[in-house]
Amino acid sequence: MAETINMPKLGFDMAEGTLVRWVKKEGETINKGDVLAEIETDKATVEVESSASGVLRKLLVDEGTVVPVSSPIAVVGTADEKIEEVPKAAPAATEGEAPAAASEAKPVPAPVPAPAEQAPAPQPAQTPAPQPPQAAAPAPPPAQAPAQASALTKASPLAKRMAREQNVDLSHLQGSGPGGRIVRKDIEQALAGGQAAPAEGRPMGAPQAVPIPAMKLEEKTIPLTKLRSAIGRRMTESKTTVPHFYVTHEYNAQPLLDLRRQINAVLGENEKVSVNDLIVKAVALTLHQFPNLNASLNGSSVNMHGSVNIGVAVSLEGGLMTVVCRDADVKPIRQIAAEVKTMAGHAREGKVRSEEIEGSTFSISNMGMYDVENFSAIINPPEAAILAVGSAREVPVIENGEVKPGWRMKMTVAVDHRVSDGVEAARFMQALAAYVEEPVRMLI
Repeated sequence: MAETINMPKLGFDMAEGTLVRWVKKEGETINKGDVLAEIETDKATVEVESSASGVLRKLLVDEGTVVPVSSPIAVVGTADEKIEEVPKAAPAATEGEAPAAASEAKPVPAPVPAPAEQAPAPQPAQTPAPQPPQAAAPAPPPAQAPAQASALTKASPLAKRMAREQNVDLSHLQGSGPGGRIVRKDIEQALAGGQAAPAEGRPMGAPQAVPIPAMKLEEKTIPLTKLRSAIGRRMTESKTTVPHFYVTHEYNAQPLLDLRRQINAVLGENEKVSVNDLIVKAVALTLHQFPNLNASLNGSSVNMHGSVNIGVAVSLEGGLMTVVCRDADVKPIRQIAAEVKTMAGHAREGKVRSEEIEGSTFSISNMGMYDVENFSAIINPPEAAILAVGSAREVPVIENGEVKPGWRMKMTVAVDHRVSDGVEAARFMQALAAYVEEPVRMLI
């Protein structure tokens, strides 16, 4: 019997998708699970699999068509089967006859400033209008000039003091410090090389003219991408409808870093494990003790999920996407690392499968690689919580009354207050420490 393939719902808030390309053609044999088409959603271009096996008898929509969710897109049957009636695809939302949900899901463009042609800004190269003599600012007193000149010069405090004492013109020196900053060594080299003399005919106390590089920023208006619009819509909904609260905990990261180093020492170059992979495993195991956080709100009820599917935020050129490591609690760390790396690659290429980005029960957003001490993430609806992970930082710590260097990492969990409360979130963060600070527990 012929089966109808419908436009899948690739996300709880998806209302329509664009059929970008048919991978299979009419008359071809197709098996259940084979890639049938590429569908563009607000998030990405997703490869959609066939839900039936047989012969692809009819393609119901053309490439480039916007199709509402659950509308028929293809018919699969046997080669000699007679198809009495071919289902018709529902009209696209752009024709004004789509269901209300589809209309509401379309992002509303944010107001943008008028183009530069309509409101030209004054250009830096234009000559300013002459000012009356009385409007000119009086010259600063000589006694204040060194401080003003130093404030405009990138130099360390010690270098500035040495320059004042040795009568060195800082504007003539090239700094060797970070970002071209003038440091003590530069002053000493200037004195040794005879470069310390002030500019001829100008006292050192006079204000120094600091050259400002000519720079003009391009003024332009860029429309929001589909992904950025989707992120804005969902995060606005989350922050305005979900009562967030946050709990931050600081962890001893040294054991986690040691375990990662030991694991990577025996793995191949393409199999390396990241700190985030270890955190995914640690969080998945901790959620066994806190099923209320591995949940989603469904109207007036809370759905506690039977699987632990960890969503991992991946940075893309135009925004963020969450890929899903399914059953992370029962997978070895090596497999978690390989799957996340593969799915992140698909996301950055713009081609992911629906199961790679849907179905997460708890999410992790890690910005540790950007030297971020700590931050708070926005919950990914309809999930109940998300964990924000900061950098592992070497800081002074007190152990047994002594100050020692140690590696510390801060994490912040954001929780939906309708589902849980601060005490449970705090207990979750404490329980997570058992795996972060004694990571061998994840291996047994």
